[in-house]
Amino acid sequence: MTRTGFVHQALCYDSDEEFLAGTLDFVRDGLAAGDAVLAVVSRGNIGLLRDALGGAEKEVDYVDALDWYGYPSRTLGRYHDYCTERARGGARRVRAVGEPVWTGRTPFETQEWVRYESLVNVAFADSGHWILCPYDTRTVPADVLAGIRRTHPELAFGSDGQRSSGGYADPADFVAECDALGGDPVPPPGSVREVPFARGESVAARLAAAEFARRGGLTEDRARDMAAAVHEVVVNAVRFGGGRGVLRLWRDADWVVCEVADTGGAATVSAEDAGFLGHVPPDPCAATGHGLWVVRQLCDLVTERLDVRGAVVRMYFRR
Repeated sequence: MTRTGFVHQALCYDSDEEFLAGTLDFVRDGLAAGDAVLAVVSRGNIGLLRDALGGAEKEVDYVDALDWYGYPSRTLGRYHDYCTERARGGARRVRAVGEPVWTGRTPFETQEWVRYESLVNVAFADSGHWILCPYDTRTVPADVLAGIRRTHPELAFGSDGQRSSGGYADPADFVAECDALGGDPVPPPGSVREVPFARGESVAARLAAAEFARRGGLTEDRARDMAAAVHEVVVNAVRFGGGRGVLRLWRDADWVVCEVADTGGAATVSAEDAGFLGHVPPDPCAATGHGLWVVRQLCDLVTERLDVRGAVVRMYFRR
């Protein structure tokens, strides 16, 4: 089937046969059209596709979903890098079978992955790529299944074609709803360390973050990542958020957390920019707009509130 423009579909299945019925023709059509085809699915589904494709299976790039879907922003970055590389190699478009991992997630993590599915529509809106997202109804949580129509413009039905989801939500509205739900883990009582900062004091905040990361059990590499992410957000807070703020540090059983809060300033952020800032890969030639994207690539999870009252950016690192 030939389509133009970006396509983002959900495929619900409850058996191996339904998975193949929904993905096999999609992959074969892509190969026949000269598309680059990427299958990021469970290990079992990789085996199903390889067996069903026969000799053609060598033309597909396979990745175990557990190795790809670690954290939302870095996953979005990997898709962006893959699509960019294949375009440079002459591929007409990329067709991806992308199956996020939903089991074993906390409610906070699940909410961020649901948000990710909506943000995909923004990140690739101007591309011609085609992403098909399988959902195994035997294992995917019911609340995630209930929201599929809101994050995917279309539903796929294998040989029966596809149709509009009927409930698709504009990503700006959907992300705003996610923000309103909150859901960030609450710091343990008495556990927060505060480090005030002002212009010229970003290095002190960076050093405090690195020390706290090491004490929290992060590896040396991840401690450096945390320090770099904090430094970037603190510099932005000084530059755009009134010239001063506070770095808060705490840890719980799962995360080492850094929160940078500023006092607000002249800079204003539209509702749409606040929802998408740092989620969409920036133009590599642009002079600005790279900071929060880099922060998201360094951290495991990032949440933010950006408005005229000030910005609060939380950076999470898995312990």
